Amino acid sequence: MQITTAMVKDLRKATGAGVLECRKALENANGDFDQAVNLLREKGLAKAAKRANREANEGLIGSYIHMGAKVAALVEVNCETDFVARTPEFQSLAHDLAMHVVAARPQFLTPEDVPAEVLEQEKDIYRKQLLEEGKPEQIIDRIIEGKLAKFYEESCLIEQRFVKNPDIKIKDLVKDHIAKLGENIRVRRFVRMEVGA
Repeated sequence: MQITTAMVKDLRKATGAGVLECRKALENANGDFDQAVNLLREKGLAKAAKRANREANEGLIGSYIHMGAKVAALVEVNCETDFVARTPEFQSLAHDLAMHVVAARPQFLTPEDVPAEVLEQEKDIYRKQLLEEGKPEQIIDRIIEGKLAKFYEESCLIEQRFVKNPDIKIKDLVKDHIAKLGENIRVRRFVRMEVGA
């Protein structure tokens, strides 16, 4: 199939990938736009995984104040260079993360940040509930693991589903931006404030 300049331009606009990468992806996908997008995305996520260990000491603080000024959030998002921190894509990510914090009310940043006593308390509650339901002792631990995964998804920012697109988790949103911007990106910390809370 003939790969036209217009096809390459459309793919570039949709993915932010380079001209040669777009042309190669379209060739490998026999001109199928969606397949080319997937190929570029997989390649980008593979590159993103390699960048995950690089230092990220630049960045900015994203902010969001909800209408009525009763609820607000600040989120520190780090990247490798000041250049990337000033891009509209990075600034938009920081703003979206702050807006998400206001809406989704995470308690912790990552599962590793959940204090041991909170985890033990959750496990005890689940165990008591399951024993009352008459679940067999040998499967209780497996059920608790599943319930903890759900707990992380509800209470940890990185594991939560993005309020603007529930099909992806916050960690996937960040990985997509790592692939797009070509630098390691880390959400370092956040704070949510509510009047009277």
